[in-house]
Parts: sequence; structure tokens; C-alpha cells
Amino acid sequence: MTITTPELETKRLRLRAWRAEDLEPFAALNADPEVMEHFPATLDRVESDTLAAGIQAHFAERGFGLWAVEAPGAVPFAGFVGLSVPRRTLPFTPCVEVGWRLARHCWGRGYATEAAQAALSFGFGTLGLEEIVSFTAAGNLRSRRVMERLGMSRDETDDFDHPALPEGHRLRRHVLYRLGQLTPVGHSGPRAGIHRP
Repeated sequence: MTITTPELETKRLRLRAWRAEDLEPFAALNADPEVMEHFPATLDRVESDTLAAGIQAHFAERGFGLWAVEAPGAVPFAGFVGLSVPRRTLPFTPCVEVGWRLARHCWGRGYATEAAQAALSFGFGTLGLEEIVSFTAAGNLRSRRVMERLGMSRDETDDFDHPALPEGHRLRRHVLYRLGQLTPVGHSGPRAGIHRP
């Protein structure tokens, strides 16, 4: 199966199709307890490769997805950033989510924000989406700061308990951030665009 993946470029980064050589560093970041702190568990190599295959299948099905991110000349594979349609039914689905997962050595460089801005522009401009969301465990302050830098807004009434996690689990409570088409990416003003009840 041939997958045609649109590529995006920013000042420092390239959001590109996945390659076979990405699987090893992807497995390493998925096995890093610090990277996976706000997920239920780390992933082994088989689980990581299965996730990568699912990401590529999403591109084949939807024409967009979670791009492999590289910093040309500096970092061959930093992790992923992009857009996806959650497969699980959540209080606000159907939706398109912007998300990221980067290797720890790439943290603190602004890569997540820069790449996510490109993904959001693609979502609103090329795909014509009216709204893009992002969600994470309530305690994931690092990702929440990225969402806020992107201009996404949170309404506490949108917060939810993730159905995949049992009652009492430390990660069960999640926060939801939204960005509407009429809100400039990176602008922290009031939410615009559609709002699902």
C-alpha cells in the first residue's frame, strides 16, 4: 500500500512521512518513563511498532495524521506531531485532535508548539476544519502550556473522566482545550468557531 503523506515545513522543522528507520527511536521514546509519565504505561517494541502502523493507516484513511518530525541537520527523528481522529468515543467526539509526543532530548526547544502550529494551519486551511481540540491528563502541565501557547481555550465544564481508565486512577481526569477556525493560531483570545454542548 502506497501512502501519500503531505509534508509540512516550518522555520526549523519538517513534518514528513514515517520511515522504517524511525521505528527504533520511536520505540525508545515510548519506553521512556518520563516521556510516558501522563500515559497509563510505557510501550514495548511490539506495541510501539503497532502504534506506528496505526498512524500510517490513519494517513491512508484520512489523508492526514501524526507526522514524523525532524529538525533537518540536527535531529533525524524527534517524535510525532499532527492531527488525528480519536477512535474511542469521548464526550466531545467526533472531532479532530492535535497532539504530539517528542523524545525527551527534544524538550524545551519549542518544537511541539512550532510543529503543532503548522498542523493547525493545515487543518484549518487545507482541510477546512471548523474546530480542532486537544486533551490530556489534568496534571500534564507541560502539554497544557503548549495548548495555551497555541491559543487554545479550556472551559472547565468540558473536563471529563477518561473512559479507558478506572475510577481512582491518577490519570483519569482529563482537560479539553479547543481552537476554532476564527481564532488565529497562537492567539490567546476568546474561543471562536463552533462549540459543542
